Amino acid sequence: MIAIVDYRAGNLTSVRLAFEALNVPCTVTSSAADVLAAERVVFPGVGAAGAAMRALRSLGLEDTIRQVVAAGTPFLGICLGTQIILEESEEDDGTACIGVLPGRVPRFRPVDRYDKIPQIGWNAVTSRRPHPLLDGIEQDSEFYFVHSYYPAPSRPEHIIGETTYADATFASIIGTNNLFATQFHPERSGRIGLKLLENFTRWDGKC
Repeated sequence: MIAIVDYRAGNLTSVRLAFEALNVPCTVTSSAADVLAAERVVFPGVGAAGAAMRALRSLGLEDTIRQVVAAGTPFLGICLGTQIILEESEEDDGTACIGVLPGRVPRFRPVDRYDKIPQIGWNAVTSRRPHPLLDGIEQDSEFYFVHSYYPAPSRPEHIIGETTYADATFASIIGTNNLFATQFHPERSGRIGLKLLENFTRWDGKC
């Protein structure tokens, strides 16, 4: 069973529907026990880092996420769920995050006034190295983004894929070992996004 972590950060229904389209059992839950018992965990989110971290702490889920990653359970972060696995975000005047991976989350600061923030729409992802979740996905495939902030991991080896927007080439996929996290929304990225999610349902957490 796949557990989709419910920490009041939105976008849970579209993630659940994507797995249902793949005929894969999943449950949306805010229960730490259910998350820890799951075969795979998805950590999605849409919203602001400060509110998301407050909700995680009030639900007792912050340490649960750390435990899931430490246990070797296949773990997929999506959008805000990707940003807050890093150490800190610039959002909400600075937000201390979970810190599963070292790094921070800056805001786009475009020079060109035609580069709109938030970035909303399709953009190419260039993989820096092979990964089981990218099997069958062509280099520079386009995925759907909605964000004003982006992941900036401290260690280059944690960058799996990159994207360029608004004068920044940023890490659009980060991860290590059993952790894989995307700034884009695979559940909203059509056929190619479903392929990534399908790969996740078969992944043993090794790469």
